[in-house]
Amino acid sequence: MRKYTERRRKTQEDAPRGRILGQALIGGLLARGLDFQGCSYIFCGSASTPLTHVREHSEERHRSMTATIYDLAREAGVGIATVSRCLNNHPAVAHDTRRRVLAIARRLHYQPHANAQRLASSRTNTFAAIIPFFTNYFFVQILQGIQDRALELGLDMVLHGVTEPSHADQALARSLQRGRVDGVLYFSMPVPESFAPRIRQRKLPIVLVDAYHPWFDSIHVENRRGAFLAMQHLLRLGHQRIALINGRPSARPSQERLAGYRDALRAHDLPFNRARVFVPHTTRLDGFAEEAGRETMRELLRARSGGDPMTAVLVASDIQAIGALEEARRAGVRVPEDLAVLGFDDIDLARHLGLSTMRQPLLEMGVLALNQLHRRISDPTLPPSVVSFVPKLVVRRTCGGQPSDELAVDGGSIPLADPASAGSETRSFHRSR
Repeated sequence: MRKYTERRRKTQEDAPRGRILGQALIGGLLARGLDFQGCSYIFCGSASTPLTHVREHSEERHRSMTATIYDLAREAGVGIATVSRCLNNHPAVAHDTRRRVLAIARRLHYQPHANAQRLASSRTNTFAAIIPFFTNYFFVQILQGIQDRALELGLDMVLHGVTEPSHADQALARSLQRGRVDGVLYFSMPVPESFAPRIRQRKLPIVLVDAYHPWFDSIHVENRRGAFLAMQHLLRLGHQRIALINGRPSARPSQERLAGYRDALRAHDLPFNRARVFVPHTTRLDGFAEEAGRETMRELLRARSGGDPMTAVLVASDIQAIGALEEARRAGVRVPEDLAVLGFDDIDLARHLGLSTMRQPLLEMGVLALNQLHRRISDPTLPPSVVSFVPKLVVRRTCGGQPSDELAVDGGSIPLADPASAGSETRSFHRSR
């Protein structure tokens, strides 16, 4: 264990604590099959010093603990009120005085007391993230972006893992209690109608991620259009008998991606065949799981053997596609020669497996969500904003065609429900690797 820890420390010596938490803690425990669901966790974002530098800076931190605002006032020959105004960049302070006080603060390694700052500002510097099934790789990568940005902003995160709608109600109820958190990031679930008026009345800053409500800020991916663009690619490659491996029908991403699948068939005058839509029986993670991909691929291969020679499959998530590829390989089906496979999400594992997929800006969505929440906390009077991302096609080995990690496809216009909002916008994105 000591050798592993030392090796891990050396490979991460330049990584901030947020990345270590996101990958080593969440990702590592996820890989070991531990279940976080229905629980709450606190991730502190105030300690941004890389873990490898803790020892060498311990003496400096000790000195910073002994320096107080009274020390600064005594050294500078001013009152503590003047020191406070200098530290808070108040305009009613002479330039030379501010410069002298700040120089003394740096020399003494002064750090304001976090609790005192919070009391003075009436803020907790803490936000809640309410996430369903957050052991899903999709959410792990979004959380990495959130945690990295939280470190930069000096914020702490209370993380609620939700397995049932009642758990979301409980997490929202706790967040509405005064003094607990400054705001909420709410993921991939409809806001309970009983809570929407309470959130609005209490003016609790909230940003919906992968969800929408007309009263609140929201950031989401256009799943329907993404599925349409994925199908466009497969159709352009000459495939006409295309299957869909989907999540559970009750999940909103499943519904939207099925709609995009049907839109593309309709645009090419191809009939919709419900027998080519494969839905997992498992309800775990709404079917967006590796075992669900294996299960549905077995059913697809049985249907192929039974007389429906499907040549391609769109898979509703990369993690399902990974299980589907494993099952195809076990059955001796060549990918893409016998069966083209195209996923959705572009999680990190997709690149290593050569999985063609629809890229969602997972890290960027996390950063953008927390930025918007931070703005909302600073100015609650802002009008609600709606930001939507259009996924990009990334062609690798599993679907045929010319591989290109940055190939973007525009499939033309299709009728899509686009929530009207004065602050709404649609973004295309590009993330280099």
